[in-house]
Amino acid sequence: MSDANTHSDLAKSIGTALPSLPNPSELSSSNRALLLMAPLLAFELLIFVVPFFILLRISVTEGSDDTVYEAGTWSLEAYAEVFTSGLLRDVILYSFQLGVVVTVLSVVIGLFYAYAIWRSSGIVTSLLLLSVVMPLLTTLVIRTYAFTPLLAPTGTLNDVLLSLGLLSEPVQFVPATVGAVVGQLYIVLPYAVLAIYSVMATMDWGIVEAARDLGASRPRSFVEVVLPQVMPGIIVAAVISFAWSVGAYAAPDLLSNGITFAVHAEDLMLGDMRYSLAAALSVVMLLAMLLGVALISTVLNRFGGDFDLA
Repeated sequence: MSDANTHSDLAKSIGTALPSLPNPSELSSSNRALLLMAPLLAFELLIFVVPFFILLRISVTEGSDDTVYEAGTWSLEAYAEVFTSGLLRDVILYSFQLGVVVTVLSVVIGLFYAYAIWRSSGIVTSLLLLSVVMPLLTTLVIRTYAFTPLLAPTGTLNDVLLSLGLLSEPVQFVPATVGAVVGQLYIVLPYAVLAIYSVMATMDWGIVEAARDLGASRPRSFVEVVLPQVMPGIIVAAVISFAWSVGAYAAPDLLSNGITFAVHAEDLMLGDMRYSLAAALSVVMLLAMLLGVALISTVLNRFGGDFDLA
């Protein structure tokens, strides 16, 4: 009996000495949100942040004939070559040109496609949404490579245009920049449509009708009423399209004879074994893309809408 009392007293003393775990109901809303975000933050840290710092460290090492890079060394030669090489300058310029063209096309087409979904009803809405989601169920490489038989000089598109008399000879859409634009647009367009439609679906059509009752034409009501309210979705669509297209690999590699920085970085690493230069090029492009994304968000946010809603 004395032993039982001793153990009981010991348990009580330990319990009073150690801090008790907080009850979930006692946690503030901010602490609960932080607790829920902890797994995601850990994932982002391990999968994105840590590899980026590894990439950054490799970019400031010296190259070597024996190994891919000299561990323990420090050098800015790779960054100097990125900013002075004419070839790398052309690669960076081509990457951003592709990103801008695809972004403009995806936002414009996505805006009107989302508007068509918003104004439709019943089975038409379901079919339009299904047409957006269906491409996402196919592997990216497969649906990109499928444009080769469609756009090749002996492909379906040229056969149709030749049979209609619109062309006198086949046009080489693939491999060419046109093929890269079409392939990359097909990749990012579903995300642009869904981003814009998710905001547009929360709008009240009565506001548009009120504008028209007050004398606004259809185009004016769209530009002055719909466009400002859907701007958060446009910003998200533009950011996704731009970031993905500037760093595109599959579409330019399979459908184009142009070289984006992602394709060239692979050549530098696996072909020339110049890891430092490839890492420096990737870091520069990442910072440039972040600057571009910030610029897009700032400019578009001036035209209306609340970016926080996106």
